[in-house]
Amino acid sequence: MSTKYFNPYTDFGFKKLFGEEGSKDLLIDFLNQLLPIHHQIQQLTFKNPENLADTIAERKAIFDIYCESKTGDKFIVEMQKAKIKHFKDRALFYSTFPIREQSEKGDWNFFLLPVYFIAILDFEYDENTTSKFRRDVCLKDQDGDIFFDKLNFKFLQMPLFNKQENELITHFDKWLYFLKNLESFNHIPAILNEPIFQ
Repeated sequence: MSTKYFNPYTDFGFKKLFGEEGSKDLLIDFLNQLLPIHHQIQQLTFKNPENLADTIAERKAIFDIYCESKTGDKFIVEMQKAKIKHFKDRALFYSTFPIREQSEKGDWNFFLLPVYFIAILDFEYDENTTSKFRRDVCLKDQDGDIFFDKLNFKFLQMPLFNKQENELITHFDKWLYFLKNLESFNHIPAILNEPIFQ
């Protein structure tokens, strides 16, 4: 059976949907559903997704999408179809590259701009704990107070998103339903009759 729309869980589909100059508005709209008010994005610039290590012996990182806002905030956006081991470790490792690239030669006061790692996963990575569809992670102290808000992780475990068309309330709900079901649509449902989805 042929499908009318592409699968956003493939490298081609994900890059077509979010990783091209002509689709920046889609990426901005999606990311702004995940970001706090003070980090909302107005403009984005795509950056080289291949981040080289300092030496040949070190491991490099290749991101699905790597972009920067007008204010300098960095965003790594990963779509992961197949389950892999130590995904949280990988997310932390990847986030070190946009942190390290901010260092300046000569005198530098160590000021850093925010880094976000956003993962859209077609699997559950944390079966051994209480499963949550969405996890927003930042550094907190022993009392649960935010210690550092410039390193953020957003994990979306798509198999745990089970809302049906009649249960969609927020714009974010609609994005998730769109991503999860796009390939199976014969036409865009009426609930998604908005310019961004059309």
